[in-house]
Amino acid sequence: MTLRFGTDGVRGVANAELTPELVLALGRAAARVLGDGPFLVGRDTRISGPLLQAALSAGLAAEGADVIDLGVLPTPGVAWLSAADARPAAMISASHNPFPDNGVKFFMAGGRKLSDATEAALETELDRMIAEPGAHPRRTGPALGRLVAGGGHDRYEAALAASIGGRRLDGLAVVLDCANGAASRVAPAVLRALGADVTVLHDTPDGVNINDGCGSTHPQSLQREVVARGAAVGLAFDGDADRVLAVDHNGALVDGDQLIAICALDRRAGGGLPGDTVVVTVMANLGFRKAMAEHGIALIETDVGDRYVLEEMEKGGWSLGGEQSGHIIFGDLATTGDGVLTGLQVLDVMARTGRSLAELAGVMVRLPQILRNVPVATRGPSLHAAEHLTRAVDAVATDLGERGRVLVRASGTEAVVRVMVEAVTAEEAEAACESLCQAVQHALGGEPAGAQAAAGA
Repeated sequence: MTLRFGTDGVRGVANAELTPELVLALGRAAARVLGDGPFLVGRDTRISGPLLQAALSAGLAAEGADVIDLGVLPTPGVAWLSAADARPAAMISASHNPFPDNGVKFFMAGGRKLSDATEAALETELDRMIAEPGAHPRRTGPALGRLVAGGGHDRYEAALAASIGGRRLDGLAVVLDCANGAASRVAPAVLRALGADVTVLHDTPDGVNINDGCGSTHPQSLQREVVARGAAVGLAFDGDADRVLAVDHNGALVDGDQLIAICALDRRAGGGLPGDTVVVTVMANLGFRKAMAEHGIALIETDVGDRYVLEEMEKGGWSLGGEQSGHIIFGDLATTGDGVLTGLQVLDVMARTGRSLAELAGVMVRLPQILRNVPVATRGPSLHAAEHLTRAVDAVATDLGERGRVLVRASGTEAVVRVMVEAVTAEEAEAACESLCQAVQHALGGEPAGAQAAAGA
């Protein structure tokens, strides 16, 4: 058994798929491929976090790399310290997944995610270690790495506070949903230090309640609390706090597309949006696309995954990009998506302009968006070779015209085809999506799949 990198590190059920033995071997491979450190290692609040952090650290130290244990810290905090101190780093987290899952994501020295080539080299080295466990010389004595306790929370929190340029949030009533995850300490501390009136939900992690009915994947309790308290805004983080969704004073959810739109217009007005351009994925809502076009802001589109957004941002020198899910990257402030940082940028716009989040988010109107995953016979089928499916997609797209949008793509990680349809009404989107799902099933041997209404539905 071995591990393979997905779009955001490796993940699996802790102690079943992602075993301490495999993670120890991964640590040894990382030291060989990424250098001898010292490595920064952080984790979220899952019960398996200390177990896997210890295994990874042991593997790194066995290859002579020193390890600085950061303890519980948001993924973007680990990335920020990696950038600030020019050290490679790793985060033990499965992000928004339920607590039995866990994962490992690495950062190069400087806080950047690994390139495809580096991930491939790491996989190759890991396979070699597993296949030939006795073929690698063992270090002994002073050649071993050292494991030491580290800090850095205060430095990261100070950087977050400084991101709004010395301004404050005095009196702004904010409710935070920390998902019983890695933001539970950091987010309330930073906002209170900036003068916000902060109420906190789901900030008592016990190892098994991370993302459990809370956070960015389950914002309902936050929506109720914002309305009940008459707060101005709510922010919902995921387990490792690299994404955020917001709630306005009416309890309405404000997704990543809307947050990007707010920040894009604000930055453009202040001369902080290079090329009047933002980077988004193919999943960005048609309402977002229309709003940006109306305001003269150009879009660059990538495949799904914040790593692809970041790669395109760095290639073009763009400063803002992200995903509908709430992974939003401010390239001049961070090397990865940061939920707390994003929340601060939006709160700063509200405080400076005196406008409500509902008013700011009204820059775009989300079109209903229906998503379905249709199981197929094999992973990554060629959609272009299925003529019947191609004709069906073209027919639906033609029928919708400028009133909607169609996206049909094969998953790179599962034996499913993802079907997305946007239209003026939810009924029209649902009907078109059902038609395309049937076409996928007919062409590629899929099975019926339940509909999932996206944030725009």
